[in-house]
Amino acid sequence: MQPNPVNSSDKHSLLVPEGCLQETITSVKHYTDRLFSFRTTRSPTLRFQSGEFVMIGLPGGSKPIFRAYSITSPTWDEELEFYSIKVPDGPLTSKLQKIQIGDSLLIRKKSSGTVVLSTLTPGRNLYMLSTGTGIAPFASLARDPETYTRFKRVVLTHTCRQKAELEYGYHVIESVHTDPLVGEEAKSKLSHVATTTQEDSAVSGRITNLVQSKKLFSILNCPEFNPEDDRVMICGSMALIKDLKTILSNLGFKEGSHREPGTFVVERAFVD
Repeated sequence: MQPNPVNSSDKHSLLVPEGCLQETITSVKHYTDRLFSFRTTRSPTLRFQSGEFVMIGLPGGSKPIFRAYSITSPTWDEELEFYSIKVPDGPLTSKLQKIQIGDSLLIRKKSSGTVVLSTLTPGRNLYMLSTGTGIAPFASLARDPETYTRFKRVVLTHTCRQKAELEYGYHVIESVHTDPLVGEEAKSKLSHVATTTQEDSAVSGRITNLVQSKKLFSILNCPEFNPEDDRVMICGSMALIKDLKTILSNLGFKEGSHREPGTFVVERAFVD
């Protein structure tokens, strides 16, 4: 990999690996001792679809470590936003959680991902089911005007262990409702169901249990999943993906891809 020199007058001057961009941290917010979000500058050349991820890393050392992170900001935002866990001994997150405003971040130019609108066939209702930081791609999709053009109803579910871990999801919903592009439509079309598994809250339980017990549909006052009307996106733990894939497949849903869109899709890219 041949490095490209950066302007030496920049106080954060570094060698940027080929195929990467150097961005600058513009804000950092810590939600709990395990979760935080951060924003960066955005180079004009970086393009992505809502729901996609990029590989990010920190400068330093002969070979920076990169991990997949979904972009949570909308495609039209002049900055980039990411949502991350904190892993004390994680190869990247152990250092990433200590970033401050003005620090540099490396981003590979190519974006990718499966939880994008183009991998789904047309439908009436869109369900975005997430656990933990799996809400990240849906934060972008919830702020995309095309989401509300394509679907009559949009449902975002977010399941975490404790109530404090749901805060980012509430922040996303608030920002969507006040968004000048999608705010009015989102107020009438977007539903948010936040659940916890290890602490009592307004709604408790794993999303898979809420689906199987039909409690989710009771909360939403809508029919159960059916492949004629519903399209489902899943992002979160491997257990979530495995269980929901089984549930949906048994109901006649077909997994989609870039090559062949379907009635549900999953994202398998995770941070460390």
